[in-house]
Order: sequence, then structure tokens, then C-alpha cells
Amino acid sequence: MILRYFLGFLFLGLGAIGVVLPVLPTTPFVLLAALCFSGNSKLGLWLRQSPFFGPYIENYHTKKGISIGHKAASIAFVWAMLAISMMRVHATWLMVFLPLIGAGVTVHLLLIKTKR
Repeated sequence: MILRYFLGFLFLGLGAIGVVLPVLPTTPFVLLAALCFSGNSKLGLWLRQSPFFGPYIENYHTKKGISIGHKAASIAFVWAMLAISMMRVHATWLMVFLPLIGAGVTVHLLLIKTKR
């Protein structure tokens, strides 16, 4: 039981880092945290009612999707962070790898249902 809560907070932390680090996905980690907290009504409710993480869980459960503005902002943010990363670290393998990650994230975001 304690291991599940530890993993829940670990996944939640990784999801929070993923908000600002484009190579780390936010939603899968938040959903894993929700799964870990599902056995505890207080932690589960706390996570679902969180103004920051709650919408990730709600949109996943209801399959409503993501607004067009959120998609555009997410894609712009991903590419801006990747560009900054590529300017700061001049490793050849990163110059190849980071655009591939950006393309994958962009395609993933575009394929998610658009919320109307």
C-alpha cells in the first residue's frame, strides 16, 4: 500500500516536471498517479480536484479531448523548449534526436480529439 502511494507521488512529480520539460510526457504520469491513488479516496479526490492536474484526468475519463488553444500552446511550448535545448547543447545526436521527439509529440497532440 505504501509503495503504491510512493509510486503515485513519484509519477505525479514526473508529470509536473513534464509540464516544463518537453521530452517527458505529463498526461501518462498523471494518469499513473491517479491509478496509484485510486485505492485511497482522499488522495484520489485530491488529485481529481487539483486545478492543475484534475483536467488531465477529467479529459481522459470523459474523452472530451483538448481545446485547440491548448493544443497550439502545447505545440509551441514543446518546439520552443526543444529549440532552446538544441541551442544550449551542441551534441550532434541531440540535433537529430530532439526534432524527432518534437515531431512525435506534435503528431500525438494533433491526433488527440479536439475539444469543442
